[in-house]
Amino acid sequence: MFTLPRFYPILDTDALARHELDAVTAAQQILDAGARILQFRHKGFYSRDVLVRMEQISALCFKAKVPFVVNDRADLAAIFGAGLHLGQEDLPPAQARKVTGANCVIGYSTHNENQLQEAFAEPVNYLALGPMFATGSKQNPDPIVGLTELRRLRPLSQLPLVAIGGITLTNAREVLEAGADSVAVIGDLYSTGDLAARALNLRTRQWLQAVG
Repeated sequence: MFTLPRFYPILDTDALARHELDAVTAAQQILDAGARILQFRHKGFYSRDVLVRMEQISALCFKAKVPFVVNDRADLAAIFGAGLHLGQEDLPPAQARKVTGANCVIGYSTHNENQLQEAFAEPVNYLALGPMFATGSKQNPDPIVGLTELRRLRPLSQLPLVAIGGITLTNAREVLEAGADSVAVIGDLYSTGDLAARALNLRTRQWLQAVG
């Protein structure tokens, strides 16, 4: 079974642009902080410049022996030999497997009990559940799941589960204690203006140490 590191940083290009950060430099800083997985999330047009930066980040992850995960795009995951994270509106995991092949690590986002149960039949390696809290990193977010619902839903699946949405250094511990195997962090990576220090702070917390 695929093992999720407890700290799951997401390199979101919209957040990077707001903070005037270069994606490749940011990726290197996160990896230097000891991250054991890195997802690249880009919701805009995939220009040649974006693809070049993805290739560079993929190479950094390969050098660090860290899984590189592409958001949404099965074709690009196949091109870069990366993992793939799918949302409810993306290509279904069973169809994505026809593009990526059997060995690709695939994660799948869920937002409620019905979606979580439907995901049981999909050929995925891990699930995501959220948003845990209010989040500003996604337009038109789904209803908040919250810690109580996380505790109730967690026993329904044996797959590794990453919690996502509004997770910060302040609340990450209670999310893990509620049953998540991993916490995805997006906005809080950029909250202090010092990405390298924030990533290191998150990574080195005793309860956020990577596993596996």
